[in-house]
Amino acid sequence: MPARKNRFKLALAEGRRQTGLWLALANPISTELLGGIGFDWLVIDLEHAPNDLRSAVAQMQALSSYPVEAVIRPPIGEAWILKQLLDAGCQTILIPMVESAAQARQLVEAVRYPPHGCRGVGAALARASGYGAETDYLKIANDEICLLLQIESRKGLDALDEIAAIDGVDGIFIGPADLAADMGYLGRPKEDAVQTAIHDAFDRIKGAGKKSGVLTSDHGLISEYLALGVDFIAIGSDVGVLREAASALLGKYAATPASAG
Repeated sequence: MPARKNRFKLALAEGRRQTGLWLALANPISTELLGGIGFDWLVIDLEHAPNDLRSAVAQMQALSSYPVEAVIRPPIGEAWILKQLLDAGCQTILIPMVESAAQARQLVEAVRYPPHGCRGVGAALARASGYGAETDYLKIANDEICLLLQIESRKGLDALDEIAAIDGVDGIFIGPADLAADMGYLGRPKEDAVQTAIHDAFDRIKGAGKKSGVLTSDHGLISEYLALGVDFIAIGSDVGVLREAASALLGKYAATPASAG
């Protein structure tokens, strides 16, 4: 059977904005539920959520019957874990804390087979090729991998133009929370200086011909970033959606103390 195409990468190439959500509950049941909502992409987070390779695979399996891209964020951009995630069937990877062109080039090589990279050839044993059923997997794998690099520090911003110029980098994602912390505004990503830096980064990414992405659950910032033409945006998280909905429900029906007579 033919190898699976990367719908997320194709959509970005065609200029169709992709709307997503962060997954941090590390649960295939909640992931499956959200897979049917209609999001274009869902991030399975291994950096800050209690996920590992097996839980990531379970969530990719839970999403496999839906037209949504499972994007994996590993805890670090090391070749060994990228190899495992790719063989597990991930086609779109979001790498945190990228700060130099040299690091970006290493990541491009890590997700591609030789002679264009250094990814080990073992997919015939793995989920990526349908356990060998997708006979053309090796031929198209390099073209179907979508590599997204996360810039979230001043050092990363300084290297942004060099990073964005590298072939094989499909998109650059700005991380407002860590960027704000690095700029001296811990927990305050809406500060003018932080937002100015983010807006400038979007312009530079666009100028380099790459796709820009961001995460925020702030409705004002979502509208602002959409107006700026961001290409892929995560508009919240499963944790936030559950907490807010549960809090709103409780607030509507919780008993209140009787007024004094």
